[in-house]
Amino acid sequence: MDMRTSFLCVTYVILLTGSACGLQITSTGQTSIEKASGESVKLDCQFTLASDDSGPLDIEWSLQPSDNQKEEKVVIVYSGDRAFEHYYDPLKGRVHFNSPDPKNGDASMNIMGLKATDTGTYQCKIKKVPGIASRKYLLTVMVRPSKPKCNAEGQTYVGKNMVLKCSSVEGTQPMEYIWERTSGNKLLPPFAILDKVTGTMTLKNATGDASGTYRCQAKNRVGTEECVVEVTVTQPPNTAGIIAGVIICILLLLILLALILFCCCRARHKKKYEKEIAYEIREDVPPPKSRVSTARSFTSVGSQRSSLGSMSPSNLHEYSKPQYDKIPSEEYDRPPSHAPIPPPSRMAGPNLSRMGAIPVMIPAQNKDGSIV
Repeated sequence: MDMRTSFLCVTYVILLTGSACGLQITSTGQTSIEKASGESVKLDCQFTLASDDSGPLDIEWSLQPSDNQKEEKVVIVYSGDRAFEHYYDPLKGRVHFNSPDPKNGDASMNIMGLKATDTGTYQCKIKKVPGIASRKYLLTVMVRPSKPKCNAEGQTYVGKNMVLKCSSVEGTQPMEYIWERTSGNKLLPPFAILDKVTGTMTLKNATGDASGTYRCQAKNRVGTEECVVEVTVTQPPNTAGIIAGVIICILLLLILLALILFCCCRARHKKKYEKEIAYEIREDVPPPKSRVSTARSFTSVGSQRSSLGSMSPSNLHEYSKPQYDKIPSEEYDRPPSHAPIPPPSRMAGPNLSRMGAIPVMIPAQNKDGSIV
């Protein structure tokens, strides 16, 4: 092989495999990989060496920036027969070589516990002077849909519009929502309108046949989650009857309050009237006499009684019944033991007869002072 042929060979191999004659990366397969968060991935990088590759072996995995103005980040390195796996802090402890001895031809890299932030373009570069080879992988870490939340909004009455909603908080786009019925004939109502992007299903002019159990599935390329909602379509309530019942209750309450107020006012006027009557009666009662005046009245009564024997019948009209119709004083209301006893007359009956006195019957008085 002349020099010109060797040059063409090197140029052709470099253009196809990215390496010179001798060192070659033999891995095949897709260079675009999609994985779900939490999973692991192996970025394959198998290689072969030529006899003329006599320099030291260097293997380097790097994360290519999306912006060309930024520098690439070294993730892991094998150099001088040693592996260095702590170059990139976001992947520290989660990245390592697939083989304990990469110089044997396996420079593959494993990433554990993938995160959405691990998405990017990774490059495997192998050098062994004079050979150089590289291979790139586009890794996309997708987040599974979180468990969606299903609910029904709107009035669940016959003839009304109702909306069933399904939404996942987390999940890498593109995400799709699929509604299906799990009860009855398992067919969606003919008047249902689906929106797979927003996850809503509108039931227009719902009927009783729309009642049942519905399931929503939220899915993307790496996972599926679902939720269930129960729908019950009923007849609308009798609004007119409810309003009439409320009005009747309010009227009854007002009537009851009026009766209570009327009874309270009547009882108050009655109590006030009784107080006024009692006050008028007390004003008609004469004030009680003092003890001195009472004693004097008994003394005068005794003297009058003693002088009755000398009175003629013509004088008896002065002591007629009207004098005894007066209201007795409070002293006459006392028990006999407390009433003053008039002094006995010193003249006996025979002596009064000799003196020309005429016997007269004196009205007797009971204990309370009234005439018998």
